Amino acid sequence: MSVYKNADSGTWYAMCWFTDWKGKRKQKCKRGFATKKEAQAWEREFLMQKQSDVTMSFESFVSLYEKDVKPKLKLNTWLTKESIIQKKILPYFKKRKLSEITAKDVIDWQNEIRSLTDSKGKPYSTTYLKTVHNQLSALFNHAIKYYGLQSNPAAKAGNMGSEERKEMLFWTKAEYLKFADAMMDKPISYYAFEMLYWCGIREGELLALSASDFDFTNSTVTISKSYQRLKGQDVITTPKTKKSNRVIKMPQFLCEEMQDYIKMFYSAEDDERIFPISKHYLHSEMDRGCKETGVKRIRIHDLRHSHISLLIDMGFTALAIADRVGHESIDITYRYAHLFPTRQTEMAEKLNFERIEEGA
Repeated sequence: MSVYKNADSGTWYAMCWFTDWKGKRKQKCKRGFATKKEAQAWEREFLMQKQSDVTMSFESFVSLYEKDVKPKLKLNTWLTKESIIQKKILPYFKKRKLSEITAKDVIDWQNEIRSLTDSKGKPYSTTYLKTVHNQLSALFNHAIKYYGLQSNPAAKAGNMGSEERKEMLFWTKAEYLKFADAMMDKPISYYAFEMLYWCGIREGELLALSASDFDFTNSTVTISKSYQRLKGQDVITTPKTKKSNRVIKMPQFLCEEMQDYIKMFYSAEDDERIFPISKHYLHSEMDRGCKETGVKRIRIHDLRHSHISLLIDMGFTALAIADRVGHESIDITYRYAHLFPTRQTEMAEKLNFERIEEGA
């Protein structure tokens, strides 16, 4: 074993050789162990990790998972995964060998997680429980695909929780216009809600907008980025999906409004955010407007539902709406099917006519 004692400090250190992914021989040294046993344990774990040995600890595998997966994901997506792993998964499995975790272990873990409560003392929602389990299952699937693990104990144990569809609320045009009147005392609030309602863009897409995204000659706004506040920093990322990259045609009145707004504060060449506010600010303004007008309180995201429901009511197809809001048409059809006018009677009458014609 390549473990030695530092005569000056009295601590132990481990030094070992390994072959990296390029096939090069490299040396790794780790210092500061209180005992020889600790240094030897670190060396064994390090070498198992480098050799992709599934008898490595679950904690060591999670380190590999992070190196493999994190570079492919948006920062906010990784931070969500990391939080679940660190708080809900690692405390239970980190010292276990990856290959020795069984379906029964996962069931015991599920029961433990179900017994936990959130910061308000309430049990976790079934949607959150499912999300936590899916992350554990994703870890094992990664180990199967890239590190030779034979089976997924989380899949064998079965999922916990289920996805709950949140009630889809929306404002009618009359409700929105009533609310918008209350926002006119604060231009930044008024124009922000105008963009959200009349374009159906997401909250992060709104907050990432800059003057250069607007083409007033063609009355369009380009959606190509999204804003997040992560770990105290403003972060601009790509939109939610590839389909989210789109160019939206604005109604003429909104085009004129946004021209006026940008002229008030910004030069046409300015690439800085034209809505330098936070999501918290928008939520507070929503509270204020609803309280003043008596309009029912909906979520900020429900303004997107409101835009889509307005377009459905105006007779536009799922395909046309999906193109405008950055969805797949199948998603629009599935999620908003109850809002589309039924044409069953018309279909039945035409089928009846076809049958009669055929028999004549």
